[in-house]
Amino acid sequence: MRTTVGIIGAGPAGLLLARLLHNAGIDSVVLESRDRGYVEQRQRAGILEQGTADVLRAAGAGERLDREGLRHDGIELRYDRRRHRVDFPALTGGRSVTVYAQTEVCKDLIALQLKEGGPLLFEAEALAVEGAGTDHPRVRFRHDGREDVLDCAYVVGCDGFWGIARTAIPAELTRVFERTYPFGWLGILAEVPPSHDELVYARHDRGFALLSMRSPSVSRLYLQVPEGTDAEAWSDDEIWAELERRFETDDDWTLRRGPITQKSVTPMRSYVHEPMRHGRLFLAGDAAHIVPPTGAKGLNLAVGDVVTFARALVHQRETGSAELLDAYSPTCLRRVWQAERFSYDMTTLLHRAPGATPFEERLQLARLERIASSRAAETDLAEGYTGFPFG
Repeated sequence: MRTTVGIIGAGPAGLLLARLLHNAGIDSVVLESRDRGYVEQRQRAGILEQGTADVLRAAGAGERLDREGLRHDGIELRYDRRRHRVDFPALTGGRSVTVYAQTEVCKDLIALQLKEGGPLLFEAEALAVEGAGTDHPRVRFRHDGREDVLDCAYVVGCDGFWGIARTAIPAELTRVFERTYPFGWLGILAEVPPSHDELVYARHDRGFALLSMRSPSVSRLYLQVPEGTDAEAWSDDEIWAELERRFETDDDWTLRRGPITQKSVTPMRSYVHEPMRHGRLFLAGDAAHIVPPTGAKGLNLAVGDVVTFARALVHQRETGSAELLDAYSPTCLRRVWQAERFSYDMTTLLHRAPGATPFEERLQLARLERIASSRAAETDLAEGYTGFPFG
């Protein structure tokens, strides 16, 4: 097989890149190791920044997003039994975020790709990227029980942290920056309408909690738990009781309970791989960087990466200049590191570290008070949450 851009991975990054290239008249082939059902049910992110939602609409993938997505104009910070709302549009010149699950983004993009785009091969396992440093890279892959080769002008690795694309960059050329956190998130899906119409981020002496949602009838909630916690070790009643404690306020707000349909524990880490490009191989999304979910940045960073690549490739075709392609890694990394900073700040602001001292706990409360009392501090949070510019 031969194509201009070989894309490894049919998550939101790979699928959106294929769509952007199709709209620009550039051919591609997408290789995905899992089957379609798995990709369309893989629970991940649920918050789209303003820029991400705008890109999806411009790409022709906004119809269901606009019909079913939940626009949010703010978040609530909860601490010391108090509540403070951060008003995004008032602080950012009209920007907002949209609650729309990654599973739904993938369904929309898969349908478009199969209807209008180039080949999208499920259960096609990428085995290796060869010749990344040459003008003729290729991807060896296994599909339908036999090995094949995809010859490309460019390869984009959208295959996540455990994928093979990153391993094609020589170790002596790379630097890795990493931080692991001594806690995780116990997340649940519950068949109950959300107890608040916007996301609630709660800092509590017992640990962090997040009230989120997937739809008007399905709630998504999280509890900070020790690293290595088994989700099944928590009974449903224990989860609801702990959520109620951590969301407690001095007013009459109450948490709605309902049947829990899913439990899982998400580890927390920060990770950046530099560079994000080697020769004709480009990394995007979790293949190059991971953020703790507190800042709602993972999917949105991946979108920024593929938008940057697509723009650079179109620029080369139209001008003959590889300037933007050559600048891909530093361009993406500027945004990546701002998102890493924001996600780290949100994580350390709201989570109780094991062994935290009374001094550190008072500093957290002081930081939250600063946000609640200073428009400048509140604006910095709102700008980071609604998204940093692409490119």
